[in-house]
Amino acid sequence: MMKNEEVPMQSVQVESHKDICIAVATHKAYRMPEDSMYLPLQVGKALHPDVDLGFACDNTGDNISDRNAYYSELTGLYWLWKNCDAEYKGLVHYRRHFATLNKTMRSSSDRFERIATRKDIEELLNRTDIIVPRRRNYYIETVYSHYSHTFDGRQFDETLKLLQEQCPEYVPAFEHLMQSKKAHIFNMFVMTRERFDEYCTWMFPIIEELTKRIPPEFYDAFGARYPGRVSERLLDVWLGTKGYDYAEMPVTSPEPVDWWRKGTGFLMAKFGGRKYEKSF
Repeated sequence: MMKNEEVPMQSVQVESHKDICIAVATHKAYRMPEDSMYLPLQVGKALHPDVDLGFACDNTGDNISDRNAYYSELTGLYWLWKNCDAEYKGLVHYRRHFATLNKTMRSSSDRFERIATRKDIEELLNRTDIIVPRRRNYYIETVYSHYSHTFDGRQFDETLKLLQEQCPEYVPAFEHLMQSKKAHIFNMFVMTRERFDEYCTWMFPIIEELTKRIPPEFYDAFGARYPGRVSERLLDVWLGTKGYDYAEMPVTSPEPVDWWRKGTGFLMAKFGGRKYEKSF
């Protein structure tokens, strides 16, 4: 895998003594959780050197920051994999977080009080090595049909071929996921360092090879981000093949979700043949 190691480490670094480090991937200024386990991480810094958010940046150390236009939050995931030695490592997004287990706080008027705390995360990590978001249920669609209606299904087809060629033991889990109506998505999880590193070691070469077979530049700027979308579905393939135990957590957003717009967009894709052109 090509690595960009030319940029020196900046002054904002991971505190090596942290037991838990959950990176919050962001490309713009935004309010961040106050719990010390969260590390605000500016992604795509190599593409926008003039933008300084005052956070740790994904263009330091061993990194692939210059792929952010295609890889999205995966450049932050890669950075965390290569540059953080915390006992537990995780990734969330500036507008998508794990929700607290405290049901009273989940109804707080301050949406940031609904975000998971260290206590919440530690409670689950006492029982399992892996935390993932609750499954997304597509109800009337399979994972494959939903993706093919909203994006380019050939990306999944090529992923299957790649798995058949390079790691066929993962094919049954992939085929099962494609026919399922539920999936863990969002590229959000917390894992022990060992599990985290194991997953990244398997997943990143697959995504890199996929981008060679389907060059992202063939798409417009929104479509070119497909490597990040495909990788979201690889988590279940890895979990299903390995048989690792995990715990699910609810997901919360600091901003209200426009479910009407999301639903309308999906129906237009399914019945009107209109692919997604932007995020909802």
